[in-house]
Amino acid sequence: MTGAAPNPEFGQRLVALLPRLRRYARVLTGDSHAADDLVQDTLERGWARCGQWQQGTDLRAWLFSIMHNRRVDLLRGQRPFVDMPVDALDSEPAPSLFDAVALDPIDLQRAFERLSPAHREIMLLVAVEQMSYEEAAESIGVAVGTVMSRLARARAALRALLDAHAPAAKGNHLTRVK
Repeated sequence: MTGAAPNPEFGQRLVALLPRLRRYARVLTGDSHAADDLVQDTLERGWARCGQWQQGTDLRAWLFSIMHNRRVDLLRGQRPFVDMPVDALDSEPAPSLFDAVALDPIDLQRAFERLSPAHREIMLLVAVEQMSYEEAAESIGVAVGTVMSRLARARAALRALLDAHAPAAKGNHLTRVK
């Protein structure tokens, strides 16, 4: 894309991505008001820098990169996040992923929200947005191997949170298949 002003198609594509941008912002911030502000900042920066976006590349990944970088900028100077061990969380018991009954989406959401920001971010990009490891790595500015290891740790942490206080299922034995 060349020129100073975006064409109408660019604006339509931005609007179409609003739900995904909002979801990603909510994961990054954990707060709906801060998420709205982050989405607005991202859209303003994307609009102003539309000439930097390369036609034929993934606009979603480009905007996610802008949002991630903006969030990092906003966090500078704030108190850093401290990862708490799963045992230190004072929360209601969540059912196991392996229980015979279906997992309640609200319990899954609560467990997801207890993940560290980095784990929530990578789970959203790969599991929800279905980005490839390469796309996710580019979006957040890390190596592909880092994406893979963060995703593995995020999945393990989510599984631990969901299993932390679940009652032992009688006769429920599952085999993990790789």
